[in-house]
Amino acid sequence: MTEPTETEIVARRAIEAVVLASTEPVEARLLAQLVELPVSTVETLCTELALEYEDSGRGFVLAHVAGGYRFQTHPDLAPYVERFVLDGQHTRLSAPALETLAIVAYKQPISRGQISAIRGVSVDAVVNTLLQRGYVQEVGRDPGPGAAVLYGTTREFLERLGLASLDGLPSLGDFVPDASIVEALERGLLVSDDPTPADAAGEDDGTAIPEPDSSEPAGTDGPG
Repeated sequence: MTEPTETEIVARRAIEAVVLASTEPVEARLLAQLVELPVSTVETLCTELALEYEDSGRGFVLAHVAGGYRFQTHPDLAPYVERFVLDGQHTRLSAPALETLAIVAYKQPISRGQISAIRGVSVDAVVNTLLQRGYVQEVGRDPGPGAAVLYGTTREFLERLGLASLDGLPSLGDFVPDASIVEALERGLLVSDDPTPADAAGEDDGTAIPEPDSSEPAGTDGPG
């Protein structure tokens, strides 16, 4: 086997980098254009890389699928990958994700823009997470300008919460405090109309600075 040339070494590294960065299989023709080598040479380099990974017992392979090349996990390691994926679906949702999911549940169908307006922050990443988890789904389009995508909850959402239907969601009224509690909170938050500070009224709040002893001459700060 002949030693690879400097050009081929660089091309191999470039192929690895491009295939790794791509979310879709990369055609040999495109790789050939990027590394400025014939398509047949690129195909040979990809074959050599695939054999190298297999011979070294790596956990991934360079597969030729759908007319292009991509990295994917080794078939022998499927049980570990499945375990990882399934365990990942049971990780807890973050507080922002739970808030967003609650908004969708109670306000559906609802658009991302409407959710953002309620939460006061961009919710694109959070909505994508909920879509990946299978808790929300696209349910239609807003008839207004822009035809924004509308989202609603899924059957998976109902299964997770143990609900037969959305009618089983608790009423929002259950989470609103009693009117008397709201009134008490409002009274407690009212600012006093008396502008006189508490310490000026003769009340000691524990932060008053003691008066200097008049029997001793007042000192001055030194130069240092």
